[in-house]
Amino acid sequence: MEGLLDHGLRDILTRVGGVDRCVSEFIRITNRLLPSRSFIRVVPELRNGSRTPAGVPVRPQLLGSDPACMAENAARLAELAPAGIDLNFGCPAKTVNRHRGGAVLLDEPELIYAIVAAVRRAVPAPIAVSAKMRLGNADDARLLDCAHAIDSAGASELAVHARTKAHGYRPPAYWESIARVREAVRLPVIANGDIWSAEDAARCRAITGCDALMLGRGMVRRPGLALAIRHASQPSPMAARDPVASYSDGAVAALPWRRVVPLLADFWRDVCGRVERRHRAGRLKQWLNYLRVAYPEAQQAFDALRAVNDPDAITAWMLQIQELTATASPALVPENA
Repeated sequence: MEGLLDHGLRDILTRVGGVDRCVSEFIRITNRLLPSRSFIRVVPELRNGSRTPAGVPVRPQLLGSDPACMAENAARLAELAPAGIDLNFGCPAKTVNRHRGGAVLLDEPELIYAIVAAVRRAVPAPIAVSAKMRLGNADDARLLDCAHAIDSAGASELAVHARTKAHGYRPPAYWESIARVREAVRLPVIANGDIWSAEDAARCRAITGCDALMLGRGMVRRPGLALAIRHASQPSPMAARDPVASYSDGAVAALPWRRVVPLLADFWRDVCGRVERRHRAGRLKQWLNYLRVAYPEAQQAFDALRAVNDPDAITAWMLQIQELTATASPALVPENA
C-alpha cells in the first residue's frame, strides 16, 4: 500500500499483535542496480534483522519487468539479509502499468516465469522468494497460466488478490477464483481481498481453502483485525476474556477507541520526526480517513482537523485527546467506544 502502509505504520500495527509477517511497499526496479540505501529507505527494518520493533518479519517487495535487472537487484537486496523477497504482479496503478509493472504483466505469463526464475536463481536458497498477483489484467483468462508460471519458476508462496486490475477495488472479491488457483498449484496460496472482519476471514478460508490470509485496507481501518481473526480461529476461555479484541457489532472486530488513541499519538510522533513539516498533517488525516469507517470518534477527529495543517496545532490537539482518553473511566467507556 504505497504512500500509506510504510515502516512507520507497520511499526504501529504490528505492536497490536496477530500479524505473522509484513510485506513492504514495492521498490521500483527499472534499468539500474540500486544502492543498498535505496532498499533501506523503504524497508529500514533491514537494519533490525528485517523485523519491525515488535519483532514481526518484513519481506521487501520488488516491482519491475526486466528479468536480468530484477535478478541483479534481488541479489543486492539479499546481501542485506531480508526475511524473504516478494515480487509484485498485482499493482493496478496506471502509472505503474504504463511502465510495464504490476498487474499488466499478468497478460504475459512467460515473462512472469522469467522474472521469478531469474530472481530465484540470483538469491541464496535460504531466502524465500514469494509473489503477489491479481486474477488478471483486463480479465482472468490467463489466471492459471500465471499461477503455474510462478509455481514452476520456483516461488515459495503466492498471494492472490481476488480481483483483476480492471476490477480495481470494487466489491465483491472473487474468492472462488483463489480456490481455483490453490487447487491448480503446489505452492502455498495466501488469500487476499475484502477481509474486513473475523467473520469475513472465516468465510474466505471456507471458500478458498487457504489457511493464510493477507490483510491490507482492513488492517488499516481496524488495527485489531489480525488479532481478532487469530482469537476467532483459536478460541479459548482466556481469549474470550481478553479485552484487546472487541466487537463493535456482530461482525466487525476492532480495538476499543481508547486503545487506538495511544497508537495515533505514537504515529504522529513518528511522522513529526521524519516527514516534511508541510506533509505531516496529511499523513495523520490519511489514517484517520481509514479509521473513521470503524470509529465514530475517528470521524469526529477527522472533522476537527480537516482544515488544520499546522503541526503544532495538531500536536496540541493530540495531547488534549490523550489526556481526555486517559482520564476517562473505563467503566464509563463501552468496549466498542
